[in-house]
Amino acid sequence: MSKRCLTDLDNRTPDKWDDNLQHTDVDSFEPPSSSTRGILIGIAALAVVGGAALAFWLRSPAAPAAPPPAKPVVAEAKPTVDPTLPTIPPLDESDTVVADLVRKLSSNPLITALLTTNGLVRHFAVVVANIADGQAPAALLRPLKPNGPFRVVNRKGAVFLDTRSYARYTPLADAVASLDPQAVARLYAALKPRLEEAHREAGERSTTFDQTLERAIVSILKTPALTGPVELEPHGVVYIYADPKIEAMSAGQRQLIRMGPENTRTIQTKLRAIALAIGIPAERLPDVPSQ
Repeated sequence: MSKRCLTDLDNRTPDKWDDNLQHTDVDSFEPPSSSTRGILIGIAALAVVGGAALAFWLRSPAAPAAPPPAKPVVAEAKPTVDPTLPTIPPLDESDTVVADLVRKLSSNPLITALLTTNGLVRHFAVVVANIADGQAPAALLRPLKPNGPFRVVNRKGAVFLDTRSYARYTPLADAVASLDPQAVARLYAALKPRLEEAHREAGERSTTFDQTLERAIVSILKTPALTGPVELEPHGVVYIYADPKIEAMSAGQRQLIRMGPENTRTIQTKLRAIALAIGIPAERLPDVPSQ
């Protein structure tokens, strides 16, 4: 199975989730709020669209205190396995175990929706690789499609994102914000061997999954949280960003901008905390602006 066969997106389409378009009267236009919630891979997500996916699939109870440092391992010794970590079966048999773990930990409807997808570990690995490669993983995250129409507003002959569209993504941002980074890191450690298998299976043999995940997270953290009016222009039956600098961003970054500045910062803040918990050094992670 390859990454290409799991992805059916045309990157020229800004947001395939937003196929239900609604124009808004000019008087309803309001600039996005500049306030933040004070709290990002977010996957799958992880989001991020890739960061959101990571957070949904990897939630678990808080980790116990770290064990004392292990003794030096001689060449012939076998790697130590943490017996407190969940055991994940081979990829083809892992769905039931992964889904059961998640169901026991959360009844969030967004999480439940993701569990209807076959090949959970494989799909998560592909979502992360897509984001790291600058692609939008919307087709793989179809269960997370927001409710309500995508709104635009006409103002003085120009078209802008209607700020009311941002609220459609708030449940997704709130779900990410509720996660415990240490708990996410713990279950990630359990899933990592299977994620590495799925990563290689998808054709990613020159990098580890950890490296691909870091690239995806950094891409999300570099996305600006735009606080001013966001102008659009028609592009066939959809819209693209009028600002060429925004349009030149990756598909995943453009999707995150559509979530609005507050949701963007919420997801980025939590994703950065998760990244630190799984061991990515702080100096390799962009900061999240407070405003």
